This record gives sequence, structure tokens and C-alpha cells, in this order.
Amino acid sequence: MFTLGIILARAGSKGLPGKCVRPLLGRPLIDYTIDHALAAETLSAVVLSTDSAPAQGVAAGRGVEVVARPAALATDRATVDGAARHAVQVWEQRHSHPVEAVVLLYGNIPVRADGIVDRVVRHLRGGGDSVRTVAPIGKHHPDWLHRLDEDRMRQFRPNSIYRRQDLEPLYYHDGAVVAVTRTALFGALATPNDHQAFLGADRRAVVQGPEDAVDVDEPLDMFIAEALLRARRQPAGV
Repeated sequence: MFTLGIILARAGSKGLPGKCVRPLLGRPLIDYTIDHALAAETLSAVVLSTDSAPAQGVAAGRGVEVVARPAALATDRATVDGAARHAVQVWEQRHSHPVEAVVLLYGNIPVRADGIVDRVVRHLRGGGDSVRTVAPIGKHHPDWLHRLDEDRMRQFRPNSIYRRQDLEPLYYHDGAVVAVTRTALFGALATPNDHQAFLGADRRAVVQGPEDAVDVDEPLDMFIAEALLRARRQPAGV
């Protein structure tokens, strides 16, 4: 299965402008995602889709091919699958080789578990239209959430659960890795108002820990990512 890894990075960000190249432990944020992509054995090729000139410079320095993203696909209203389809089409035109599957790696996620890209791709090869990494929900579980009517609390889902062990196991998509078949990615064009359609009908998951991915959207996330990366550098037992 010829699998194209697409690193996605926009220049604009309302929460943290220019975040894809913000320094993290002396390196541009996106450099960590490039590490993850280049280390993956299951990716047949890797490209960066971006409108950021600094990010393009980082990719060029690492030998990663760049697909310049059109302005229409670089707004905060542009869809991920739209940018991915554009990158696939450009790559196929350049190399005259069909892509069978796509792995989406967001450039603002500097923390990923070792080998997770390969785990997800191999899971996709076993069947399904898409595979995403997920992590278990902890204290923010829906059964412990409330709506507020002024200061009066209303349960989001009526229940009397007070022990964490009794909560229904639920998971959130942590953004670390998304793998989809080309068929699902382009089949979504048939339902343009469904922005999840590119994941296909058969959606699978690989479960990992909540500490295995950090999605950087605001300054606090940078501190969390730095702490986790520093912890990984510590020798065992220290």
C-alpha cells in the first residue's frame, strides 16, 4: 500500500500565531513532526503542505518535499481533507505514481508515542476506511459535566456515578495520527457538507495514553510539551 505522509501546517493561528515554527527546546515546533514522519517505516513518501515560508525552510533543510498550499486552503475555515486532497494531487502529478493511502500529521503536535505512525498504518492495512489515534477521557467525562442555568447546575447526562471506575469508557481523538484510504479521502467530495466524510464509513482506532500526544493550540500547551519532551530525555530511574 503506497502511503503518502502529509504534514499539515498553516501559517495563521488565532490562538498562537506562527505556532508551527515557534521554538520548542531550541527547535521549530514542526521539526518534531518531521522527525516522526521520517522515522516511520510505513510511509512511502513525505510532503509538507503549508503556506508558511519559514516552515518550508525547515522542511527543505530536512530534505522534505514541499507542497505550497493555496491561500483558499490556508484559512481557518479551510478543511483538512481539502488540503490533503490538494497535496495528493500535486504529489501524484509530480511523481506519476498513484497514492493508495494517506497519513495526516499535524505540524503543531510535537509529542507522539514512538512508532505510533507505523502502528496506525499497519492497522489500516488490516481493514477499514480510516484509523485514528484516540485516548481515554478522564475527569472531563460527559457524565461529570454540567450545564449552568445562571449558577444552578444541570447534569449534561443524568446519572448518579461518583466513582471514576464506574464511568463508561469513552475516547477522544488526540490528533496524533490520522490514516485514510485514498478512496475515502476523495469519496468525501460526494458529500461536501459532511466535514467528517473523508474518514469513510468504517472508522477504526488505535488507543494510546493521554500523555502520548500534545496538541499545541495555546501557550500552556507549549509548556506541557516541553515538560514531556524533557521527561523523555531523562535516563530510566532518574
